[in-house]
Amino acid sequence: MPNSELISSAGNQLVKRMRRLGQRKHRRAEDACVVEGIQPVRQAHEAGWRIDTLVVAPELLRAESAQAFVADAEESGTPVARLTGELFTRLSGRDGPTGLAAIVETSVRPEVPTAGATQTWVAVERLGNPGNLGTILRTADATGAAGVILVGPTADPWDPATIKASMGAVFAVPIVTLDDLTALRDWAEGRDAQLVTTAARAEHSLWQVTFADRVVLLLGSEQEGLDNRTLGGGDLSVSIPMTGTAESLNLAQAATVLLYEVWRQRSM
Repeated sequence: MPNSELISSAGNQLVKRMRRLGQRKHRRAEDACVVEGIQPVRQAHEAGWRIDTLVVAPELLRAESAQAFVADAEESGTPVARLTGELFTRLSGRDGPTGLAAIVETSVRPEVPTAGATQTWVAVERLGNPGNLGTILRTADATGAAGVILVGPTADPWDPATIKASMGAVFAVPIVTLDDLTALRDWAEGRDAQLVTTAARAEHSLWQVTFADRVVLLLGSEQEGLDNRTLGGGDLSVSIPMTGTAESLNLAQAATVLLYEVWRQRSM
């Protein structure tokens, strides 16, 4: 890795910018976010997102493949800033940071291949927890879903907690944002997709239904779920069978069960 002066001061302008981007209002204003970790940074790069600056702590970045990635990116013209390990650790939101981060531009999402005739989308209304959003994105990627739909006020896809929980899947999975449930119904109808609403009190058990080739799985917020009007307003309403004393699953767990069941049916 080429030698360059190490940044050690918290007053450095790049360091100040990274701290600013920890806040949603600044991420929106700059159309940028901070990504930390070898895998998420590489996924952002490989998915075609523009990296504004790579941020490296040479004493922490021990993986040879990551060192080679940084060297190749720098040779290709990507700016690289090098920090002391102590300063990088102070900026990091992780235990045992690996020494690689990036400022990634979020204004333009790279094009993704057009989904085929069979599509699964997972939609969440008023999702509040960025960790849950990240987990849903990760599962959507793992099950080959066409994308994630965020309805109403939701957690920020570019929140550090979202990116961390997604393990970089936020850069691979298409995300659609819609204002309200009316817009979601119109969106689903325009794509000839079955709108499936979900709740513990739903009419049908997940094990008893067959999903259409195009489906939108709608879940409610962590605190309130879907109201009765919304639950009954879809093409199909389903519940996840449960035993024991728990009344419900975590939102991200429920999305995982639903996505894997749709995938299982289509794989048979």
